[in-house]
Order: sequence, then structure tokens, then C-alpha cells
Amino acid sequence: MQSQPNRSAIEAGSVLLAWHGDVALITLNRPDKLNSFTGDMHAALRDALDRAEAGEARALLLTGAGRGFCAGQDLADLDFTPGRMTDLGDLIDRDFNPLIRRLQAMPVPVVAAVNGIAAGAGANLALACDMVLAARSASFIQAFVKIGLVPDSGGTWFLPKRIGMARALGLAMTGDKLSAEEAERWGLIWEAMDDPLLPEQALALATQLASQPTRALAAIKRAMHASATQGLDAQLDMERDMQRALGASDDYAEGVRAFLEKRAPRFTGR
Repeated sequence: MQSQPNRSAIEAGSVLLAWHGDVALITLNRPDKLNSFTGDMHAALRDALDRAEAGEARALLLTGAGRGFCAGQDLADLDFTPGRMTDLGDLIDRDFNPLIRRLQAMPVPVVAAVNGIAAGAGANLALACDMVLAARSASFIQAFVKIGLVPDSGGTWFLPKRIGMARALGLAMTGDKLSAEEAERWGLIWEAMDDPLLPEQALALATQLASQPTRALAAIKRAMHASATQGLDAQLDMERDMQRALGASDDYAEGVRAFLEKRAPRFTGR
């Protein structure tokens, strides 16, 4: 008999972890600070992601507690003393860049449920997820210019590729608020919906993805991201190599059997 994974929860602190079947629900939990990041919160999020992977989650769902998703970096956690000011490059290298890279490289689908303001690095944290659902009251703000900075946490990479250079530059240079409905129209996110529907619909989407052939989903992620930097010939070769590997997988055999037997497939990620 196959052993069950250790699915430990986190029920208190700046980041929470709960399990809904094969879905790991991670909640940023500093609602009084709009879930803005501190060094301790980054460490807590790394721990939650470690536990999700150790528990063999087949999908991740990321959201925020209270009235905001994430307001980016908590400026109160930085040192502004002359001569001792926080080196933002070091901060990004230590905390934000590894987080964005990790989410992008996750071997399972990652869904963001944006329940309120997503500003600065918080907006780009959402965009680093594979699919983004947002409440209609939510908004996305590239707030960096308001304090003399450039978008980080992948903002200068995600925005032009999703919405084009003109709109990306406009959002970055003005720091204007983009509503969830406009974000959906522009193709920045997957879907905007009425606020009360967000928790249920986001969990339903994550649960649906968790039931799919997760090896194939991981390959889809890699292929889509690779298309941004390589030409058609290289992309065709990549598709061939991925198809060869997936065509020898248990999930492929199960999918074909289920299709021929006219039943729902039971994928295992193998």
C-alpha cells in the first residue's frame, strides 16, 4: 500500500497553510498591513511552500487574508538610516527573486485568488502564478514609481508579454490602479468575478487542476515560458521531446484508456 504524504498545516502566523484534498491553500496573513512582506513573512512563505511540496500537493492556491491580497514590501521593515539604508538589491536577491523563480518553476499548477489590492511586488507575485482569478473589487497597481523605483519581482517581464509594451509602460510610469475587470479585458489575468464567488471558484479551479495529469501541466508551463526566448525551430524540438517523454507516462496510458472506455481518467502524476 502506498504511504500517504505528510500534510502538515500552519494555523497561525504571517502565512497559513491548509489542505483541501490535493490542493495546498496558502494564505498571506498580515491583514492589518495588507499582507505586505517582511523578512519573517518571506521565511514563513518559504516554509509553507516547502510543506506543500513535502505533502505532494497537486495544486497550490495562493490568496490573502482580509481586504488585500498583498501590498508588496512593508516599508516599515526597511532601514532608512543614512549610511545604513537597506540595500534593495540584496533584499531582492535574498527574498523576492527566489520566490518568483520558485513559483514559476513549481511542478504543479499555481492559482492566485486576488481578493483585494495587489500592489508593487504583490501585484507581480500574483502574475508569477499560472492562473489569476480576482474579485471585482480587486486592483493591480505597479506602485514602484510612486517611490522612485522600477517594477521588480518580474514586473518588467510579465507586463509587456501579457498586455503589450504600450500598456505595460503606461502602468509602470503612472502607477495607476488597474481594476480587476480591466485586467481581465486586457488579458493580464484569467478571470474577474463577483467578490463572494472568489473563494469557492478559486478552490474549484485549483481542485480541477489537481485532478489533471500534473506532469503534462508542468511541461506546458515550461514550454510556454520557453517560447518567450527561443525561436520556432527550438520550440518545435522542445515540443517533440516533451511529447516523447509524456507519451511514455502512466498518465498518458490512463488518459487513452479512459477515453476508449468512456470514463473519467484517474491521473497520478506519473
